[in-house]
Amino acid sequence: MPAKKKGLYANINAKKKRIAKGSGEKMRKPGQEGAPTKQAFKESAKTAKK
Repeated sequence: MPAKKKGLYANINAKKKRIAKGSGEKMRKPGQEGAPTKQAFKESAKTAKK
């Protein structure tokens, strides 16, 4: 059985924690290459835990 992938929100929160610890990373701006799209947020909201 394959391991379940973490969702969009889990990845965003993990990155915010790394940034807070001083990783030097930066969040991508909306519309920038590699940033999540509005469609990605809509799709992830369907499976988000309540």
